[in-house]
Amino acid sequence: MSRPSLAELRAVCQPAETMSRRNAEHWLARGGLRRVSLRVTALLIRTPVTANQLTGIMIVVGLLAAVPAALGGIPTAVLAVVLVLAYFLLDLCDGEVARWRRATSATGVYLDRVGHYLVEAALLCAYGLRAGGGELGGWSTLGVLGALLVVLVKAETDLVDVARTRKGLAAATDAAAELRSTRLGRLRRVAWAVRVHRVTGAVESVLLLLAAAAVDRLTGTQFGSRVLLVVLVAVAASQVVLHLLSVLASRRLS
Repeated sequence: MSRPSLAELRAVCQPAETMSRRNAEHWLARGGLRRVSLRVTALLIRTPVTANQLTGIMIVVGLLAAVPAALGGIPTAVLAVVLVLAYFLLDLCDGEVARWRRATSATGVYLDRVGHYLVEAALLCAYGLRAGGGELGGWSTLGVLGALLVVLVKAETDLVDVARTRKGLAAATDAAAELRSTRLGRLRRVAWAVRVHRVTGAVESVLLLLAAAAVDRLTGTQFGSRVLLVVLVAVAASQVVLHLLSVLASRRLS
C-alpha cells in the first residue's frame, strides 16, 4: 500500500463533520496538537497496533502520570505534565487510527470512556496525596471525594445515552442540549465562555499543578497544592449540581 499523504489522512481521520461537533475538540487539539497527532498516526498505521491497543496504552500512560503527581516538588509536576500530554496525544491518535482503518467500534468508545474516568479520578486522588505531604488523612480523603465528583459529572453525561437507549430513542442531537429556560441558557453561555468546566480535566488540572508546585517551592509548604485541591473539588461539586440541572432543563431526555 502506498503511503498516504497528510491531506489524505486528514480527510479520513479528522473529518470536518466530526471535528465541528459540539464539545468535539479540546483547545489543545485545536491549538496544534492535531497536527502532531496526524503525523504520529501516519507512523502508527504502518504498524500492527490496533486502535483499542492504543487506547489501552493511553490509559496506562495516564495512570502513570498520577504517580509523580502525588509526589512533592517541581520536577515531579513537570513529569506529570509530560505524561498527561502523552496520554492526550494517544487519545487523539487512537480515534484517528480507528477511522483510517474503518475500525471504529462500541468497544473502542467504551474503553475510551473508561480511560477518562480512571485517569481523571486517579489524578484527583494523587493531588490529595500531594496536598497532604504524601500521608493518608484529611487531604487525601478530599482528593478521593474530588475523584468521585469528577466521575459523577461524567456519569451524568453518559447516563443520558443510557436513558435514551432504554426508552428506544435515538442519540440526542446538539440542538437537544439547548435549555428551555432563556435565563439558564444565558448563565450556561457565561460559564462556557470562561471554561470553568474544563478545570478538572486532566490537561488543565496538571498544568495548574505545575503552578501549585511553584507556590509550594516558594512557601516551603503544600499551600499551593492544597489551594488547587480545594478549588478542583469546589468546581467538581458545582458541576455535579449544575450539569444535572442542565440535563433536566434541556430536551436531551425527550
